[in-house]
Amino acid sequence: MENNYYPFVNLPLPYDYSALEPYIDAKTMMLHHDRHLQSYINNLNELLSENPRLQRLSLEQLCRLDTGRLPYELKTGIKNNAGGVYNHRLYFESLRKPTGTGPVGMLARAIEGQFGDVKRLFDELKKAGMSVFGSGYAWLVSERGRLGIMTTKNQDNPIGIERGLCPVLTLDVWEHAYYLKHYNLRGDYIDDWWQVIDWDRANSNYAECFK
Repeated sequence: MENNYYPFVNLPLPYDYSALEPYIDAKTMMLHHDRHLQSYINNLNELLSENPRLQRLSLEQLCRLDTGRLPYELKTGIKNNAGGVYNHRLYFESLRKPTGTGPVGMLARAIEGQFGDVKRLFDELKKAGMSVFGSGYAWLVSERGRLGIMTTKNQDNPIGIERGLCPVLTLDVWEHAYYLKHYNLRGDYIDDWWQVIDWDRANSNYAECFK
């Protein structure tokens, strides 16, 4: 990820707001990126401006930070806002204008070996996304090359939970990711999200897990 250190900035989307139509609408993309993500960035920068010793840490290091010795307010703020920046960046960077293509490269072979086929992967990711109570994420992760699916609540993420977990894809199931278009029909949103995955980027994310 670019701009990986304080002060963080909201990187522009790698596509137009309307690029994911008709699956994800332009207004949702604008609000999600320009307001929700921007709020996490602003909050994180404010926290770090008051704590210079934390400014040298990368975004990933902030997500992994052992906050046990920090004051409660700072511990909660770092966890929620660093996670909010990391999770949203991965989500937006893993989408693209629909092309009708599927998994590629090393990731395609790993999916076939782990799940049997892409349809089974989708079914498992959708099941995970639907199981999240309230707000959170479903993830496709790699652990030493082996793919797995997990969920997190709020702005938690795999790298902050266990070392060795490497995110490949994330599905944002906070209501602000889909409510303007899909209302309360989370399953319909997940179906549409599947149509706009950038599989080249997901393959690159998977390859990074081996470095």
